[in-house]
Amino acid sequence: MKWFNTLSHNRWLEQETDRILDFGKNAAVPTGFGWLGNNGQIRSDMGTHLWITARMLHVYAVAANMGRPGAYALVEHGINALNGPLRDKQHGGWYACVNDEGVIDASKQGYQHFFVLLGAASAVTTGHPQARKLLDEAIEVIERYFWSEDEQMCLESWDEAFSKTEDYRGGNANMHAVEAFLIVYDVTHDRKWLDRALRIASVIIHDVARKGEYRVNEHFDTNWNPIRDYNIDNPAHRFRAYGGTPGHWIEWGRLMLHLRAALEARFETPPEWLLEDAKGLFHATIRDAWAPDGADGFVYSVGWDGKPIVRERVRWPIVEAMGTAYALYTVTGEAQYEAWYQTWWEYCIKYLMDYENGSWWQELDTNNEVTTKVWDGKQDIYHLLHCLVIPRLPLAPGLAPAVAAGLLDSQAK
Repeated sequence: MKWFNTLSHNRWLEQETDRILDFGKNAAVPTGFGWLGNNGQIRSDMGTHLWITARMLHVYAVAANMGRPGAYALVEHGINALNGPLRDKQHGGWYACVNDEGVIDASKQGYQHFFVLLGAASAVTTGHPQARKLLDEAIEVIERYFWSEDEQMCLESWDEAFSKTEDYRGGNANMHAVEAFLIVYDVTHDRKWLDRALRIASVIIHDVARKGEYRVNEHFDTNWNPIRDYNIDNPAHRFRAYGGTPGHWIEWGRLMLHLRAALEARFETPPEWLLEDAKGLFHATIRDAWAPDGADGFVYSVGWDGKPIVRERVRWPIVEAMGTAYALYTVTGEAQYEAWYQTWWEYCIKYLMDYENGSWWQELDTNNEVTTKVWDGKQDIYHLLHCLVIPRLPLAPGLAPAVAAGLLDSQAK
């Protein structure tokens, strides 16, 4: 069967995109975008997180470019939140979490700031009059505090006043930096963002992960030496899980193919290892994490021996896996990647898609029943957008710029 680049499959993706976008509109709260529970209602006890608000700005920028009525208003809502309740007007940057009463977490997290960068860059593509100023301010914060010229990598976090940074260096934050840098490049055409993305990928993937059978290490010291036992006592951490997080391995693969395509669009010859390592990451994820205990689904984390640690099936890894399967098919034309894509959609239809309460379940147990060990709720729709829109686009430019350029479904036959 052929699904990729067919009008019929793309129509199905379009319908699911609209269902997800309709669900996500419920997240708008006065302070930004809130944490959605499993029934689609706001979890007010969770506060308003910077990463959710910034990601939803990105989502609805894409939706606005798709011509979805109401999406542009949500872009404006997201920009207003980043210019208002979430912004630290004294020290600069953005608070990690707020609520209606004020600031809950005043720390300055790199992971979250890279989503501000992504959201602002995506918003620029909608033509919103405040978006470019927001992007310029985000770039200034990243340049000043999170991009280390000495290390040529990104720092992890700061305190409220940007006076003390962590000794820890994180692969997850740097991965999302690569994601944001690619869109900033598309918007600004400043080559340094591609150079930085390539540098980060070369360190974390080509220098370290490749030597460890593509089991990506995400925890490093200040000299970028892997810390292999980090969080061994808290293996199910949402952002810094112990061991390997295979969902990130396969997500890295897609980002590296976007980077490769961006270089090719400049009529440059990208390093061969971008494709080689993307393939390696894809197949390592299947090798270690797909149905290792007999039941279908990707386990959340594995040890350095490749054996499962946290066996719950969280939704974002399979979503990212589908995007990477499409990217590898686009580059190689190999049928195996479309076959995996179809296998994973069959799984999602059977277990993850929630037609009663909306959106998709966030987490399943080893029997593929709904559980909440790692995640409770359906926080946002950022990852879901990727598996629904990316398989209808070329690999460069990136998501929001490509949709703004009218490239959606351009490859369908």
